[in-house]
Amino acid sequence: MKQLDPDISRFARSTLAMALAALAATPVLAQTTAGTDDAMPRAQQDAVRLGTITVVGDGAKLGAGQMLKEDAVKGRSTVTKAASEKNLATGTPYQALALLPGINTYSYDATGLFGGGLTVRGFNSDQLGFTVNGVPVNDSGNYAVYPQEYVDQENVCTQSVTQGSPDVQSPHSGATGGNISINTCDPEDKPRFRAGQTLGGLSLTRTFLRVDSGRFAGDRAKVFVSYSHSQADKWKGSGQGKKDHFDAAFRYDLGAGSAILGSMLYNRSVNNNFLAPTLAQLNANGYFWDFSSTFTPGHLTPVAGKAQSETGPSPVYYKLSVNPFENLVASVSGSFKINEDTSLKVQPYLWTGYGTGGNQQAALSETAFLNTTTGKTGAGVDLNGDGDTLDKVIVARSSVTKTSRPGITAEVNKALGDHQLKFGVWFERAEHRQTQPAVPVDANGNPYDVWLRSGHILRPDGSTYEGRDWKTISTAYQAFAADEISVLDGSGVISLGLRAPHVTRDVTNYANEGFTTTYNMKRDFSEVLPQLGMRFNLDRSQQVFMNLGKNFRAPPNFAFTGTNVMLNAATGRVELVTATRAETSIMLDFGYRLQTALYSLSATAFESNFKDRQANAYNSATDTSTYTNAGRVNNRGVEFELGSASFHGFTAYGSLTLQKSRIRDDMNVTKGQIVPTAGKQFALTPEQMIGASLQYSNGPFYAGIKLKRTGTQYATLMNDEQVPAYTTTDLNAGYNFGQLGMLSNTQLRFNVANLGNTRYRNPNSGTVVNAVAVGTTAASTVSYYLGAPRLATVSLSADFN
Repeated sequence: MKQLDPDISRFARSTLAMALAALAATPVLAQTTAGTDDAMPRAQQDAVRLGTITVVGDGAKLGAGQMLKEDAVKGRSTVTKAASEKNLATGTPYQALALLPGINTYSYDATGLFGGGLTVRGFNSDQLGFTVNGVPVNDSGNYAVYPQEYVDQENVCTQSVTQGSPDVQSPHSGATGGNISINTCDPEDKPRFRAGQTLGGLSLTRTFLRVDSGRFAGDRAKVFVSYSHSQADKWKGSGQGKKDHFDAAFRYDLGAGSAILGSMLYNRSVNNNFLAPTLAQLNANGYFWDFSSTFTPGHLTPVAGKAQSETGPSPVYYKLSVNPFENLVASVSGSFKINEDTSLKVQPYLWTGYGTGGNQQAALSETAFLNTTTGKTGAGVDLNGDGDTLDKVIVARSSVTKTSRPGITAEVNKALGDHQLKFGVWFERAEHRQTQPAVPVDANGNPYDVWLRSGHILRPDGSTYEGRDWKTISTAYQAFAADEISVLDGSGVISLGLRAPHVTRDVTNYANEGFTTTYNMKRDFSEVLPQLGMRFNLDRSQQVFMNLGKNFRAPPNFAFTGTNVMLNAATGRVELVTATRAETSIMLDFGYRLQTALYSLSATAFESNFKDRQANAYNSATDTSTYTNAGRVNNRGVEFELGSASFHGFTAYGSLTLQKSRIRDDMNVTKGQIVPTAGKQFALTPEQMIGASLQYSNGPFYAGIKLKRTGTQYATLMNDEQVPAYTTTDLNAGYNFGQLGMLSNTQLRFNVANLGNTRYRNPNSGTVVNAVAVGTTAASTVSYYLGAPRLATVSLSADFN
C-alpha cells in the first residue's frame, strides 16, 4: 500500500483528534444547558423558489445574525439580514460571507464597488455555483463571478454557502466545489417608502430609495421597486467607481399553498481598474503605485513618410484601464400545490449582460489588419491621418462580451409515507459573443467610446477590426431525482440524490486579427453525480450528519480558443494544445451540531478529491497561458462554527478553519514540459482562518466588531512564492431614533473598514504554476491585489409611512 504524505498524515491525525475532542466535550455542555431553543432562528427550505432557504424566527437572536440553526445533511452556513444590514451599505456578498468557515475572501477596495476574490475550501469562485433567487449567475463562458453587480444589500434576506457538494437540484454545470445562494426579501406587507444616504472617505456617496406597495388585490399581491446610485474614488491612483442599480420584485399568493414570485435585478457600472503589481514592483514602487494619472507620452505629431511608434504611458493611462458592464437577472418562480401531497415548482429565468474590461491601451500597427480576401494580416489603414501606413498608434482596444442566457428549472415534490420525493429537470441555452474591437483615443487620452459600442476602427474593406471574434453556444441540461427518507420515528433522515448534467460547448472562431483561421469546435461533457446524506438527532439538542457527493465542471469556453489551440500546418486543422477533460471531485462531509437555547455549535470534518483539476499554466518564455490539467488534488480539514444567544445584550460568533491541500501529480505545462508540482500545496488555500464577531445591543443602540485572520498561503502551484498571514478588523455602530415626525425607523449607522489599517496582499490568480520558471531566472509572474486602507462611513435612513 502506498504511504501517505507525512505532512498530510500528521494533519489527518491532528484534525481527527480535534474533531473527536469536540464530540467528546459537547455532550457534557449539552447536559448543562437548560431552556428551549424554539425562538432561535432556523433555516428552512423556501416554499416557492428552487434551491433556496428562508429564515424562521429572528435572525438577530443567534451569533449576531451570522448563524442559523440547521437540520441539513451537509455543512451549510448562513448570514441573515440582521447581520448584513449593519455592514457597509455598498458592500458585496463576498464581504458579507467573510467570517464564515471555509471562506477566504478579499475585496479590491473597502467599498466593494470594484469587486474582489473568493475561495471556499480551496475552490476558487469559478469552481462554485452562484445563484441569486435561484438563478445561476456564474459567467456562462468561464464561470467567473462579479459580486459587485448582483444585489443591493438592503434588499437581501439570506446569503448562504454550502461548503461541500451543491444541492441535487442546483442549476450548475461548473460547480466542483460548493454553492453560494443569495436571496432577496419579499416586498413588505404594508406600504412604505424608504430613503437612505451614505457618505464617507474617498468621496463616497450613495443614495438608496425603495417603494413598497403593501398588500393589494384582496391582500394577494405586493410589489417593491428600489434604486441606488453609488460612487467613490479609488484608494490609490486616479479614477473612481460608479454604480446604478435597480431591483424590483413581486409576490402573488394564489391561495391553497400556491404562490408566484418574480424579481428583476439590473446593474450598470463603470469602474477604473486597480493595478495589481508583482512583488518586485511592489517593493520598487511602493504600496500606492497605480496606473499613470497623465497621458504622457501621448500621441506623436504625425509625419508623412516616417515610421513612428507610439508607446503611451507606462503603466497604462488610468482612463484606458476601465471596466464598464451592465447586466440583468430576471426570474419568475411559481409553486403550485397539486394536491395534499404533491406540488410543482417552476422557474424560468433570463440573464443578459454586456461589457468590457482589462487594459484598453494598445499600440496598434497600421499594417496589422486582416485582409478578408486572402485570410492573412498585413492590410494597411492610416490611423493617424499622415498619409502612410508605417506607424503604431495608441488606441483603446479590449475584449467585449455580450451574453444572453435563458433557462428554466422545474421540480415535482411528492410526499409518500416516510419519503419526500423530488424529480426535476433544468435546461439552459447561453449565447456568448466575445469580440475585441478598437476605437480611437483623443489627444487627452479619452477613448471615443468607453463601452466600445461605437466609433470602431475599420479594416480597409469597411469591416470591423477584431482582436478576437468568438461565438459560444453553451447548451446545458440536467435531470435530477432525490428521496429524503424519515427514519427512527422522525429522529433521522437519509437523503439519496442523483443528477445527470450534460453540457455542449459549441465554439466558433471567426477569422480575426488575433487568429486568422475560421474554425468550429464542438464538445460534449456529461456525468452521473450521486449524493448520499444522513442526519440523526441524538437528542433534542444534538445531531450528527454526513454527506458524500460527486461534483462536475465542464471546461470553460476559452479552453477551445486563443493560446489553447494551434494550427496544424500539415493537416490545416485547428487542434487543442492539450487534451481537455471535465473536472470532477468527490466531496465528503461529516459533522456534529449542538443547538441549544444559549448557543449553537457546529463541527465539520471534510475531504475532497479532485480528478483532472484544471489550471492556467503560464509559460514565461513565450508569455502565454495555457489551460491545462493539474491532475489529482486532495483537500482536507475541519471547520468549527459557534454562535451565542444574547446575554446581557452581547451576542458573539466565531469560526475556525484548518485545512490542507495537496497536489498529487506533476503538471504537464506544455507538450514535453513537466513541472514537479506533486506534493505541493494548491494555491489560495490558507491553512488556518479565524472569523469572529462580537455585538452589543441595548434598546435602540448597537455596536459591534468583526475580526478575520487569514493564515499563510501560496501564490503559485510550485510553492515558490508565499503570501504572509494577515488580520483585519471592522467596526460598526448604530442608533435607531424611532419616530421623528413623519419619519419612522430613523437609523444612523457608522462603519469603519480595516480599523487597524492593515497592509496585506492576495494573488490575483490561484493557478500560476511558478513565480520563476524552472531552469530560468525570469522575474515573477504573480501579481497581487493589495488591502485597502481604513475607510469610515456614516449612513442615515428612514421610512416614510
